[in-house]
Amino acid sequence: MSTTRRGQSTPRTGRADLYQIGDVAERVNLSLRTVRYYEEAGLLMPVGRTAGGFRLYDEDAVERLFLIKMMKPLGFTLEEMRSLLTLRDELSRPGLALDARAALEERLRTWVVLAEEKLAALRQQVGVAEAFVSGLQDDADRSRRG
Repeated sequence: MSTTRRGQSTPRTGRADLYQIGDVAERVNLSLRTVRYYEEAGLLMPVGRTAGGFRLYDEDAVERLFLIKMMKPLGFTLEEMRSLLTLRDELSRPGLALDARAALEERLRTWVVLAEEKLAALRQQVGVAEAFVSGLQDDADRSRRG
């Protein structure tokens, strides 16, 4: 793997803090196909290419993929993921006017509520699954006794 620590260049790219797609996929524990899929969906953009034409990604891309990985099991759609990633990008722009920042922060609070609702739904599903498993275990115990 050719990942680097800050300020060091990679053997594959010769540039600091840039990673080829395989390195990114390995760091976030996703397949190359999945990383390409998220790129095609507009959730991830390479920051450049090597002389040989290979895509290069930065730490921001890695962080975006980690966020996507957290959103996926919560049931967020690609469009929702894109919307939240765009919102986070807008919030990180330097020199953002106070009123624009306040509006963006309000939108972010809406995302917090949505994520909390999705988490509550998952917890409810876990409760149902636990009750189901417990019932099956009771059935198995009864069948051994009887």
